[in-house]
Amino acid sequence: MLGRRSRAYKAALAALAAAAAFVCGPAGAECTLIDDMREYASTQVQREDERRLALASAELARELERRGMAPGPGDVTRCWVQKVSNLILNINVEVRSETGATRYRGSVDIRGNADEAWLRGVRRLAENLDEQRRAPR
Repeated sequence: MLGRRSRAYKAALAALAAAAAFVCGPAGAECTLIDDMREYASTQVQREDERRLALASAELARELERRGMAPGPGDVTRCWVQKVSNLILNINVEVRSETGATRYRGSVDIRGNADEAWLRGVRRLAENLDEQRRAPR
């Protein structure tokens, strides 16, 4: 019972950390990781996750810039990657204006925990956001 509560508590803390992981300005979003099993991962796996987060963050900034969707100076960007398992990950991004209005947000699921899978997911996420932006309302 205590183990289940402990996992729920850790998951809640991870969600709060993600919610607080705001990066302001045009530099883009530095993605944070939500991984309930991180404490059980080897140091090497943790380093790989950190490297992939940096890789995904940089790619997301490039993709948004390339599509003319880079966050403005007053915008608040939040990005997080939820690692469900080594096979299933979820990449999320949300950009809000100074007033708190959502400019855009999206999410993609990816399969695989390799650099190319993360990059492919980020590119697809940016593509989806761009399609949403261009869709007639």
